[in-house]
Amino acid sequence: MFTGRTRELNLLEERYVRNAYECIIVYGRRRNGKTALISKFCAGKKSIFFSAEESTAQANLRNLSEAVYQAAGGSGEAPVYSDFKTAFAAIAALAQKQKIVLVIDEYPYLAKAYPGISSLLQVLIDHTLSKLNIMLILCGSSMSFMQEQLLGRKSPLYGRRTGQIRLGPLDFTDIKAFLPHASAEDLAFYQAVTGGIPQYLKFMDDSRTLEQNLKQNFFDTGGYLFAEPSALLNQELRDPASYNAVLEAVASGASRINDIALRAGISRESCAICLKNLTALEITERQTPFGARNTNKTLYCIADGMFRFWYRFVGGCRTLIERGMGEAAFSKIRGELSDFMGQGFERLCLNWLREMNRRGLLPFVFEQAGRWWGTDPRTKTRTKVDIVAGETQGSMLFCECKWRNEPAAAQILDTLIRRSELFSASRRCCIVFSKNGFTHECREKAARLPDVRLLSFAEMIEQLNLKEDAAQPQIFSRS
Repeated sequence: MFTGRTRELNLLEERYVRNAYECIIVYGRRRNGKTALISKFCAGKKSIFFSAEESTAQANLRNLSEAVYQAAGGSGEAPVYSDFKTAFAAIAALAQKQKIVLVIDEYPYLAKAYPGISSLLQVLIDHTLSKLNIMLILCGSSMSFMQEQLLGRKSPLYGRRTGQIRLGPLDFTDIKAFLPHASAEDLAFYQAVTGGIPQYLKFMDDSRTLEQNLKQNFFDTGGYLFAEPSALLNQELRDPASYNAVLEAVASGASRINDIALRAGISRESCAICLKNLTALEITERQTPFGARNTNKTLYCIADGMFRFWYRFVGGCRTLIERGMGEAAFSKIRGELSDFMGQGFERLCLNWLREMNRRGLLPFVFEQAGRWWGTDPRTKTRTKVDIVAGETQGSMLFCECKWRNEPAAAQILDTLIRRSELFSASRRCCIVFSKNGFTHECREKAARLPDVRLLSFAEMIEQLNLKEDAAQPQIFSRS
């Protein structure tokens, strides 16, 4: 099943109909649906789709030769070209006759097997392909390679691309297509626990309850997601044991690099390398308080939803699960699921704000948004704000996110307003997001304040589901 990715497909189609040379770089973390996106785009078009393998140069040349042979209408066993230069010359000859889409999937594997490939493509583009009606798509999952070796200034292909797509997780509204019968609250949890990764959503059975899906996928040794973190770490990284120890440390509450290293039992230098690589893979995230320039305040958290769930709940229960006692393991963590969803709800609220920002429904357009934590000089106590957006000294937006079973009380709004006063801003707008609405007192207080809004989870979803061409009310007045 293919769902979502409308903007990305539109971009590819717009470039395709230009009838000129195009080179599009498509990248993003594994399991995000890059190959599915490109396959969807290529449907009905004359294309050469070559998936590179983590193998030798000769094996990849053989597979490329077969892909070219099939695109040329050949049948039977494909002849193997003598080298990559000859293979690409054959592709160029085909492109002189008709429009061709050439896809090299998992390009980093090909570059590893044949290091000269980027230089070869540079020459080919400069002297031949740039003059032809051909669309070249280079795709890869290695974020560091794609950003440095293809998009970076030192890359032989720098300046040869005509566009790029960094494919992220699916939006909340797209997840409904995988689980059409799930409630909105369950969909929010599915997004939190899968991170919106299409490959993981495919393993969630719409005929089962949320609890049944979690048990089947995480708390059973045969479940796909039970083995997924280990498989990804082994596939992407050397010394997965150190990375596993770092993730366990972060999941247990360590957030500063010294604390993480101490709990993981490795040196600070090794820990820094692990965190850098995990962050490049978008498994962990490096955070600093909104607007802060002091790197001493840097914290680390697990950003990937599936990894966060696994290391918080599954890793500590492996013995029970491997003994076939997944039900007993799940019963141990059932009461903590709502707390886990708290961070997921913050991310959902942040994504909601970004979408409203894109639609122009907020009182001002913001470029930066994130968490803030620090010391309140009035009380000399540590405090935080779930989401801050805008620019210091300018207009700013402050948000509190509550995933609780009871309505949010007026005290939560009062606290948010007090914390917003810690910032110098020309205008302060406040939003309280709540899973289960608000008390009567809270609504009455908010109604008296022009730059305060209360939004229940149901209202957020209703706003997201509105079509962009429909009349949409401003979240705040723009006065």
